[in-house]
Amino acid sequence: MAKYKPIDMVKEYHGKICEHSDTYFQKRGRTLCTGRICNPRDFEKNPASAEELATRTKFQQTIAAVKALTAEQKAEYATAFANQKKYTTLRGYMFAMEYAKLA
Repeated sequence: MAKYKPIDMVKEYHGKICEHSDTYFQKRGRTLCTGRICNPRDFEKNPASAEELATRTKFQQTIAAVKALTAEQKAEYATAFANQKKYTTLRGYMFAMEYAKLA
């Protein structure tokens, strides 16, 4: 396995990196990451399982719940968001809290 020395623009590499697919860039919090998709999934041969579909539905319900929040609820989340260090965006924090309610 080769050792990679990240250039200044890219501080970390995550995941399996191969040479036969396109490179993508992604920002995770305050870190810029790159990766390559190795052997992408063919949904015709390997369709989504019931568990994957349930997770997808839960995700869609959470997005709808975040969009339906009232101004008062958003203000409460903003107050709680200011007192935590885990999440970098208010929307990410609200999503996590609403997602946990569905569990």
